[in-house]
Amino acid sequence: MKKSSLLLISVVAGLLTGCGLAETTAVAATQAETAAEQAKQGKEMEAKVQRDIDATQKAAEDARAKAEAEAETQ
Repeated sequence: MKKSSLLLISVVAGLLTGCGLAETTAVAATQAETAAEQAKQGKEMEAKVQRDIDATQKAAEDARAKAEAEAETQ
């Protein structure tokens, strides 16, 4: 989270301390941080899977080209 977001959350939590909403705000902020981290991890996993797919396709293309080249020389 950005520094300004944390400051805003702190200010809001301080203002709401007397009415019991501070805990709710803190929980919501924690959940938002967790969701953001999970989204980041999901994007990283998606990128890894895409790299793996690309590498597999490249290997298949290379194998096919090699087989075709060998078939032409026979």
